Amino acid sequence: MTGSSYPPAPSNRVFSGVQPTGNLTLGNYLGAIRNWVALQRDYDCLYCVVDLHALTIFQEPAELHRATRQAAAALIACGIDPDRHILFNQSLNPDHAELAWYFNCVARLGWLNRMTQFKEKAGKDRERASAGLFVYPNLMAADILAYRAGHVPVGDDQKQHLELANDIAAKFNHDWKVPDFFPEIEPLILGEATRVMSLRDGTKKMSKSDPSDMSRINLTDDADAIAQKIRKAKTDPEPLPETAEGFEGRPEARNLVTLYAALSGRTVKDALAEVGGAGFGDFKKKLADAAVAHLEPITTEMNRLLDDPAEIDRTLLAGGEKARVLSAPVIAQVREILGLVHV
Repeated sequence: MTGSSYPPAPSNRVFSGVQPTGNLTLGNYLGAIRNWVALQRDYDCLYCVVDLHALTIFQEPAELHRATRQAAAALIACGIDPDRHILFNQSLNPDHAELAWYFNCVARLGWLNRMTQFKEKAGKDRERASAGLFVYPNLMAADILAYRAGHVPVGDDQKQHLELANDIAAKFNHDWKVPDFFPEIEPLILGEATRVMSLRDGTKKMSKSDPSDMSRINLTDDADAIAQKIRKAKTDPEPLPETAEGFEGRPEARNLVTLYAALSGRTVKDALAEVGGAGFGDFKKKLADAAVAHLEPITTEMNRLLDDPAEIDRTLLAGGEKARVLSAPVIAQVREILGLVHV
C-alpha cells in the first residue's frame, strides 16, 4: 500500500490529557479544562487521564488509582461529556505505549536534550532521573498521533513538546515515504489565556505540586477553605490600580484581579472599572464570593461522582474501548508502513 492509499487524517479531532497527580486546581480549570468543555461544541474530543505519564516518578499504587478516579470525576463535574465524547485513562489503551516505542526510534537524542521541561524536572542530578522522564515527549506525541488528531489545546509550557511531536511526525512521514500520514498538529489557543499564579507568589504558576496548599485553590476545596485561602493570599499595601498599566511590579494584584475577571465572566479592564481604587480587604470578599459561586457546583458534583467509584471505573473503561476503536486501525497502518509482520 502506498502512502497516498491511506485515508486522510480526521480534520476535526482534538486530544488533550491531564496527569492524575495531586488535586486539580483552579489554575487547571481556568487555564485548560473550561476550554476543553467549550471545544466539545465544535470538535470530536478525546480527553485522557495520563496515568502512564505519571509513572515517570514513583507513584504509590493506591494513591495513583484514587487520583485517576478523582481527575476523571473533576473533568465530568466541570462539563466533559463522556457519552458524546471520549474520556479514558491512558493505560487502558496499549496503543499509546506501542506507538511511543516507534517514536523512540524516530526521535533524535539532540531533540530530546533541548526539552526545557526535562531539565527543570530532572534538576541538577540528571543521572538519577528516569528514562521515562527523558522520553516523556515521545509518549505525548504518541498520545495525540495514535488518533491522528490534528488539534491540541496547549499552554505555554507544552508548546515545545508539541513542536517536537510535529518533528517526529514529519520525520516518520519522510523516512517511510508516507506524505501526510501523520498530520501536522495545530495548537488551539482559545481567546485570552487565563494564566493563574500562586496565591503566595504572584510570579509563579499555581501548581498542584506546590508544597504549600495555601498557594492554590483545589477543585475539592469547600467554601470555607476557598474563602480562607483568598483572605490570606499575598498582596501589597497599595489600593488596586484603576488601569492594567498599574499592575507593573505588582504581580499579586494582577493575579487576583485576573482571577476575579475570569470567574465573573468579564475582561480585566471591566473588572478594574468595578474594583479599581478599592483596598484588598473589600476586594477579597468579592473574589471569594465569585470563586465559591463558580466552584461550589463543581465540587458538589465531584463529590457525588466519587461516592460511586465503580461507576467512574465503568465510564473510563467504556472510554478506553471507544478510544481503541479509533487507534487500532492507525496502529495497524503504522505496523504495515514499518514492515512489521502481523497476521
